[in-house]
Amino acid sequence: MIAASARLPEVPGLVAREDYFVVHAPRQTGKTTTLRAIAAELTASGKYAAVKLSLQSGAAFGDDIGGATRAILAKASREARLSLPVELCPPAWPEGPDGDLFGGALAAWAESCPRPLALFLDEIDSLTGATLVAVLSQIREGFEDRPGAFPASIALCGLRDVRDYKIVTGGNPERSGGPSPFNIIVESLRLGDFTLGEVWELYGQHTAETGRVFTDEAIEHVYALTGGQPWLVNALAAEIVARMKVPATEPVTIEQVDTARERVIQARPSHLDSLVRRLREPEVQRVLLPVLAGAEQPADLEYSDDLSFVRDLGLITEEGTEGPRIANPIYAEVISRALAEQVVPSPAALPTARDFVLPNGRFDVPGALTSLAAFWRTHGKMLGDGRPYEEALPHAFLFAWLDRAVNGDGDVVREYATGGGRADLYLRWRYTTREGTRAEQREVFEVKTHRPGKANPLKDAILQLEDYLNHLGLSSGYIVIFDQRSQSTPAADEPLTTQTSPSGHSITIARLALPLGRRQTLASS
Repeated sequence: MIAASARLPEVPGLVAREDYFVVHAPRQTGKTTTLRAIAAELTASGKYAAVKLSLQSGAAFGDDIGGATRAILAKASREARLSLPVELCPPAWPEGPDGDLFGGALAAWAESCPRPLALFLDEIDSLTGATLVAVLSQIREGFEDRPGAFPASIALCGLRDVRDYKIVTGGNPERSGGPSPFNIIVESLRLGDFTLGEVWELYGQHTAETGRVFTDEAIEHVYALTGGQPWLVNALAAEIVARMKVPATEPVTIEQVDTARERVIQARPSHLDSLVRRLREPEVQRVLLPVLAGAEQPADLEYSDDLSFVRDLGLITEEGTEGPRIANPIYAEVISRALAEQVVPSPAALPTARDFVLPNGRFDVPGALTSLAAFWRTHGKMLGDGRPYEEALPHAFLFAWLDRAVNGDGDVVREYATGGGRADLYLRWRYTTREGTRAEQREVFEVKTHRPGKANPLKDAILQLEDYLNHLGLSSGYIVIFDQRSQSTPAADEPLTTQTSPSGHSITIARLALPLGRRQTLASS
């Protein structure tokens, strides 16, 4: 466990000031566990009666305010009895009109409780429509009566930042007909992912308990793959310990972390499956398409709202200065594979991990790209046809091709940077030399699409690839251009050409053309 006080250190101060505030976080980041632990700590201090209450039981009732509120209060009674000493538990809930059931219950509890009441209302955004408006409005109405006749401090906790009243009330800021509940909110806290130090601490606790050691490189690799996303951090460790059953006497290595990553992705647990389902939502598509295709972002307000929504879901991050990117490499890989399924007839059509291994153990990148070009001429016609993310499918397909080709002995990481119009791939291949030593091969790819009526992207691709190569200290790299023009030259038997860049890098260019009929269809559509 990472201490709850370390993950949300602001909460005790907000409670002490009798503030109302928001806590939001993506699913499976440890929000509920953290809230429960903070509530227990506050109660144990002897100063408060603090408890986490779930509002999710009201979600099934839709706009039935009375039915939803009674379900919420029934669950609240059970949660309070399990979490608080009997003298701090609520009394029998008073009866009243549907529109005052919730506020009346909180008022009765605050009046009977010998300590100030601090409530963490979890899953607030599972409520919708009239029920959500009613609950928020009753909280707003009772706010001025705190602490003696209403909870001293309330945290509204959910997936989204519920200060966005336009969204949580169905898009109409005036729907409640009264003051906005959000003018009583003093702060919005986002429960973030683990830091590298917290991953070290978490795995260190496991080592202290079991004796199993994770190498320094393995822990850093876990953080690089997950970005500190708590569910992923735990899932990789659980896969290694519980399913791969790596003996406790063996140090856990980078290779075992990569094996665990592949096994978790292949199993497609509910956490990752729900991520894929999100790809169908229009708001998510609007944000992810420019990220996946390396295109510029829209600049309108609707896009800004969508961007906030997708960020709150935990799908993207905006750290750094180059614009939004996929939150972590595992999410990027899951998304790319899901998109590639639209154009790959079956996984059996993709290469295997041993198809492109040279006699010296290195990965045969030119061979993989030549094979890809031949495959694309046959199957690339499946691209598009109005499919979601049509502009990003070439990038996803190349990722899937290389990822399958290196599977087991390396990995492929997508580097997204929408602000710079980039979508890069970084391939790592670990192999044994003829001398018996372990080595790592690193290759980078710049991915472009040459669309009808657009300028040749090669010049920009060379400049962008050079920046990437300089950053990684490499002397050579690859540019892959998916040519969708109707008048482009038919693909040659040898689709690769090599040239020296202005800075002296060796650049291999693979231009992949669709069958002529398919290119004409794209041009006329």
